[in-house]
Amino acid sequence: MTQSPSTGEQAAVSRSSWWAAAVLIVLLALLYYGVAIKLVKDWWNIPDYSHGLLIPFFVAFLVWDKRVALRATPLAPSWGGISLILPGLFILMVGVFGADLFWARTSFVVLVAGLIWLLLGKPMLGETKFLLFVFLLGVPLPVLIMNHITFPLQLMASQLASSLLPLAGVPVLREGNVIQLPSIQLEVAEACSGIRSLMSLFTVAVIFGYFMEPGFGRRTILALASIPIAVAANAARIFGTGLCVQYWDPVKALGFFHEFSGWLMFIVSLSCLYFVHTLMRVVKPYKGVAA
Repeated sequence: MTQSPSTGEQAAVSRSSWWAAAVLIVLLALLYYGVAIKLVKDWWNIPDYSHGLLIPFFVAFLVWDKRVALRATPLAPSWGGISLILPGLFILMVGVFGADLFWARTSFVVLVAGLIWLLLGKPMLGETKFLLFVFLLGVPLPVLIMNHITFPLQLMASQLASSLLPLAGVPVLREGNVIQLPSIQLEVAEACSGIRSLMSLFTVAVIFGYFMEPGFGRRTILALASIPIAVAANAARIFGTGLCVQYWDPVKALGFFHEFSGWLMFIVSLSCLYFVHTLMRVVKPYKGVAA
């Protein structure tokens, strides 16, 4: 019995697609070498983006974890991928010539999505969409957007803390992000806005949800729950600092306690995430394991 032409053609398409993908991976590495080096330096040197150091390892694990599904996904190369490749190249040009790192980095995800669609097909793109989303988690937001997020977080944290401190017998007077205590003025600066813990906790929630939750809905709830948890934890940190200033030692409160409470509140935030995960199991139990 001879092999049918359709089977032989499919095997040839498979081999040519994977070879083309391998060549393009090398070309992408050369094209984005400078962008990638600067991104890793930002992850290492800027505390607000340090969660990005987890992203490459998690993506590598995802590829390994989904290896069976990826191999089983039928290859169906399509010219539809051009609809993402051309915008991806345009965004890259805007980022490079406009000296905008955000667009240059984001273009990588768009371009890779287009290449997957072009060479491996839309079913493969659907199978790898979560990997591409995880890549985006490691891309630092533009300064303009960060400023629009950071300042409201500063105001929210200072407002919550100043509302709680009088309940503990500490008189306060708040003006914007400045909390006036009887002995000292406490300013909720950008570094204390909670944006660092928010971005880190959101990334951890996405990773935790992938391992512990079975579906998109539960994973989304867990990821979104990280936002109010991070905001509340940061307000609690400022509240604790205010208590230490009033009843202990202002120098130690703004020194040792301020640094230590950051780690402590992050651990508390992780515990809260686990509580949300447990609560979802109690409210709506599920059978089986996460996909």
